[in-house]
Amino acid sequence: MIHDPVLTDRLSAFPRESFEGTAFRATGRSVDPLAPSTGGGRWAPPASDDGGFPILYASLVRDGAIAEVASYLAMLTPLPRKPIMVHELVVSTQATLTLVRADLIDLGIEMSWYGERDYVKTQEIGAAINFLGFDGLVAPSARWHCDNLMIFLENHGLSQRLETVGAEECDWVSWSETVGNPKGG
Repeated sequence: MIHDPVLTDRLSAFPRESFEGTAFRATGRSVDPLAPSTGGGRWAPPASDDGGFPILYASLVRDGAIAEVASYLAMLTPLPRKPIMVHELVVSTQATLTLVRADLIDLGIEMSWYGERDYVKTQEIGAAINFLGFDGLVAPSARWHCDNLMIFLENHGLSQRLETVGAEECDWVSWSETVGNPKGG
């Protein structure tokens, strides 16, 4: 994949910060919480595409992780009613890039469609971040008022932490009805 040199120059100017803390990941009951996404998503093209790569999506807030999965499950027909698992992860990175909303706007993201599933621009940014060797990205969630943490596994060092320290079952349908999604996901 060829990366836009203007984009890579702009992203290279961001500081590389270490991250150490807790993150949350919601999955199906039998899914390994440390298994990366390879089918594409907001910040990564599918691994089968030129330039695709494995990425682990997590949230820095428990409800943010649930909101991400609930937004996908709510689109399915028939509506799945099985509970999901919410995993607590301990994560450390060496080179995380943090993007706030103003940064996303400066990088060409139209915030009025950020919650939509049109990922062309965000995937371009994510691919450039991966290419530059960052092992993490902290960016605003499109589904909840919090930040998400994406871990670029190709760049995540073996000496960095990525482990599950807890898990709980969650009835995502009841959660959606009571807690809801303030972003309208």
